This record gives sequence, C-alpha cells and structure tokens, in this order.
Amino acid sequence: MNRRDFIKILSVGAMAMYVSGCGATAAVKPDGQNDPVDEQSTIVSGGSTMNIVVINSSPHSEAQSTSRYLAQRFIDGASTKGHNIFVFDAANEDTHPCKGCDHCHMDGDCIFNDAIQTKLMPKMLEADLLVLVTPLYYYGMSAQLKTIVDRFYSRTTRLNGKRSMMIATAWNSADWTMEALQNHYETLVRYMDWTDVGQVWATGCGTRSMVERSEFGDAAYNIGANL
Repeated sequence: MNRRDFIKILSVGAMAMYVSGCGATAAVKPDGQNDPVDEQSTIVSGGSTMNIVVINSSPHSEAQSTSRYLAQRFIDGASTKGHNIFVFDAANEDTHPCKGCDHCHMDGDCIFNDAIQTKLMPKMLEADLLVLVTPLYYYGMSAQLKTIVDRFYSRTTRLNGKRSMMIATAWNSADWTMEALQNHYETLVRYMDWTDVGQVWATGCGTRSMVERSEFGDAAYNIGANL
C-alpha cells in the first residue's frame, strides 16, 4: 500500500504504529516484525503532568490553516490528560533570524530581545515536549518555523534531551512529498538528542475542508490523548 495512505506515529520504545484510513492499527518493530502494542508503552508521560510547547508557524488564520487545525486537534487530545500547554504563534509574533554573531555563546541571551527571547525560550527551557507545526513550503518547513529552529542555538545544550513531535500538512499527495522535511526533522531529533513521540505527515490536505475530512485530525488527537 502507498505510504501516503498512512500516518506514522512513533512512540517511546522505538515502536511504530500505523493508522490506516480504514481505522485498522498494527504495531511493528524497526525490523518489521509484528509485535503486540503494550498499552503502557504508549503513555509517554508515565502518568505525570507534562509541560508542552506547541509552535505554530502557518501565516494563515486559525479558521483557514490546515496545520493549525491539526495542532489544535493534538492540543484537544493532550488537554484530556491535564497537561500544561503553551502555544507560540511564530508567524505573528515579533521574531528575528539568528545572525550567527555568537553573542549568546550557545547558552545565553540572544542579541534580539524579541518574542523568541522573552516569551518562547523560557517556556521551551521548561518544556518536556516541543511540538513543531508547519505547512510544507517548497518541500521544507516554513521560514517562520526555521527562524525558531535556528534560534535554538542560543540554548542548544539546555534544549537537548527533550521529547519532540512533528506535524506537517501539504497539498501534494505524492509518496515522496514529505521525504525532505521528514529527513530534516529526524536529523534535528538526532542532533538535539530528543525523543520523538509522534509524526503526522498530512499529505493531500491543501484546504481546511480537505484536512478536516481526513484521518489526520484523529491521529493528532490520539497522540495527544496518549501522552
């Protein structure tokens, strides 16, 4: 079956759950061998309250954006478990790209006293889980999200070791649509020593009505509800 027909949800313990449009579920190990899902292994928080930071980066409104819709479905799911959730609107806040000036020396204040420095960074430092949300632009993340990622530099070490999640939407539905962005995200996870808890690659979702009719909303909600 074509990869675009599935949502890949990676959970702690290197298990992978694939949710098809028909609602069937299965779990596989990285080597492809079938294995039953241990329900407790999918509860990322271990029953504790988590601090979650959701970074939206779509320039479209809440009513129009496909990626914001999926982010909200995730938030709705996570809220059922009582987690603390902070949402940062990267497209509409005062942000500046990293200048590479090394003023921060990788563990200090940025030269820009903007919303990333004053609003987002303190929340990210306290966060247990960082959720990156983006529309697909020219087969990569939006410039708004990349601005945030580049500013990780000012606190690189202190942002290491967290949990992370990726949500992305795209109009195109070819099986290679998300390959470059997925590779970028997984490289970032490796570099930052993060633990990935979920990936939603919503292909074929070019309009709000398209994403609302898709199975991706339920997948985002379920990841949140299983934290």
